[in-house]
Amino acid sequence: MKIYQTSDIRNIALVGGAKAGKTTMAEAMAFNGGVINRRGTVDGKNTISDYRDIELDRKYSVETTLMYTEFGGKKINILDVPGFADYQGELAAALNVVEAAVVVVNAQSGVEVGTEIANRYAAKLNTPMLFVVNHLDAEKANFDDSVNQLKDFFGSKCTVLQFPVNQGLGFNQVVDIVANKLLTFNGDKMEMSDIPAAFADKAEEMRMALVEEAAAADDELMEKYFENGDLTADELTKALKLAIDKRDLFPILCTSAKENMGVARLLEFIGQNVPAPNEVADAKKTKDGKELKCDAAAPTVAFAFKSSKDKNLGEITYLRLYNGELAESQDVINSVNQSKERVSQVLVCSGKDRQRVEKAVAGDIVCTIKLKDVKINHTLTTPKNTDDVVSEIEFPTPIYQVAVKAANSNDDEKVGAALKDLATYDRSLSLENSRELRQVILGTQGELHLNTVKWYFENQYKLAVNFTAPNIPYRETITKSAEAMYRHKKQSGGSGQFGEVHMLIEPYYDGMPNQTKYPIRDTQEYPLEWGGKLVFNNCIVGGSIDARFMPAILKGIMEKMEQGPLTGSYARDIVVNIYDGKMHPVDSNETAFKIAGRTAFREAFKLAAPKIKEPIYDVAVTVPTESQGGVMTDLQGRRAMVLGMDAEGKYTTLRAKAPLAEMNRYCTALSSLTSGRGTFTMTFSSYELVPTDVQQALLKAYEEAANEEE
Repeated sequence: MKIYQTSDIRNIALVGGAKAGKTTMAEAMAFNGGVINRRGTVDGKNTISDYRDIELDRKYSVETTLMYTEFGGKKINILDVPGFADYQGELAAALNVVEAAVVVVNAQSGVEVGTEIANRYAAKLNTPMLFVVNHLDAEKANFDDSVNQLKDFFGSKCTVLQFPVNQGLGFNQVVDIVANKLLTFNGDKMEMSDIPAAFADKAEEMRMALVEEAAAADDELMEKYFENGDLTADELTKALKLAIDKRDLFPILCTSAKENMGVARLLEFIGQNVPAPNEVADAKKTKDGKELKCDAAAPTVAFAFKSSKDKNLGEITYLRLYNGELAESQDVINSVNQSKERVSQVLVCSGKDRQRVEKAVAGDIVCTIKLKDVKINHTLTTPKNTDDVVSEIEFPTPIYQVAVKAANSNDDEKVGAALKDLATYDRSLSLENSRELRQVILGTQGELHLNTVKWYFENQYKLAVNFTAPNIPYRETITKSAEAMYRHKKQSGGSGQFGEVHMLIEPYYDGMPNQTKYPIRDTQEYPLEWGGKLVFNNCIVGGSIDARFMPAILKGIMEKMEQGPLTGSYARDIVVNIYDGKMHPVDSNETAFKIAGRTAFREAFKLAAPKIKEPIYDVAVTVPTESQGGVMTDLQGRRAMVLGMDAEGKYTTLRAKAPLAEMNRYCTALSSLTSGRGTFTMTFSSYELVPTDVQQALLKAYEEAANEEE
């Protein structure tokens, strides 16, 4: 394959709703560039993009696929991105490494959830956008409605550059404002002719509005427009490229990807009007703020944005080159961990098919295999520029959590390895082995994302796994003072065990005075790993307990605080006063006093009006304004306290405090209430006492679970 120079490379991501036709569009693009000689279909399970077993099984994209086409002397790298919201980690990665997002819109349904999510990420990353209204050959296609929705949601920057003459079942003609021609599609061929008189005035009016809008991107072009009242074809192309790159203009074009109508013209438009990697105004930056200009003569900077595992090739690493070249047998440095790597092969991808090339230059997107220690978000450089570490992709935070456990305990190790494997290749998953909850917690982007994980366990790893709701990290505390004592006495031949401890426990609160009814000889404060404090006061007078046994008593108390008396949850915010006890000159030892301290604490705890605290989270829920009533009612049903709301455009953000225990599967409920358009974030706020009825239910459940274990 030809080695393309930076100026002849274009990088795009096909994004949008799940049924917009992105995979079919990618197939048509590859066909028009001669990469394939026959177009496959999703239903036929023979597209070059959806080739993974899970995608063939489900008939939709699950991972981003890297492919390319060659058109008009340009190499166009195409990232076909899944459309479902649960796979937005793939979207985040793809938009980080391209110069433009081609947002595919279904002409039958207009702006969908996937369209909004794509726009949200593109705006955050300042990625230029092109809208392509697809499925114009469908019976219910409505181009004008789609355009109105785009402008309504995304503003006046959305600009029509093509409009259909005969949308619907007979669709085969488009008026192209930029080319100022009528495009007629016949099979895989396209003919250009003069615009019919019936559409000439409309087309001319739209063209002049476009010229004025595009010229505003550059002062020199604006002056020429004022002087001549128009721009030449070359000047308009330059103006469009600048306007698109600056996100001053979002072109709207027309296609039927299924019938390959308008796709060749779309590729031509991309080649002419999407900026090359070295032409962008907003260049990629390193972590220290250095701009990477896509200079092929500079030292190599290659960024790993995706990785996957192939049963034949092993680990595949996908790289975007921001500077220099990448060649076979080249030695590079991983700037993140300073390990040395050798690039064995440079591969150009067309879905599952890969072709070896001698090298790739700055701006290109390629993959390689068998790197030793390169992960997503790592940067490969030369020894000369190891400080060039590309800014990391910010993946979405998981919003749906489950506890994972092997159905057969003998498979625990295999399940753990599989989970680690999945989280390595999908950075929108999170994995935590919670010591507190005694569970392995998997975080996903929603139920569909979780179902994908389940599919891999069933079909790839062949492991039976149970997925359950995570335990809630409750806390236990006390609300009044109480005293208790315990004598530990054991005699079994030889030296025995003896220790007696008397203690007074009190609730702790920030700023409380360090005083009690007993004289304090020594005070130690322990900030607890799980939050709150333990204050340990030595109030022993007269030597009833030797000071050397105090650490053992403290250890016993800490053991019980790590597994509280009520529900086994962590205890917090307690003052312990050790004021009396007894020793034996022979039988007293650290073990005896540890047991005595632990048991006395347990008994005192039960007498001190113990309460359970639950984690409360700050919740921000952004929903379409028309859905806010139903969402607010649902939140209140979850014991949430709604604090306020802020309106912005078509959306309202509700701010509330909600108990974590009530937010399980909230993403599913919110999706149902808002037709998938709602989003939310949760941030830990504080621990608060649970209502009495909730505490009684928790105590009963804990008791029943304990009885079952016995």
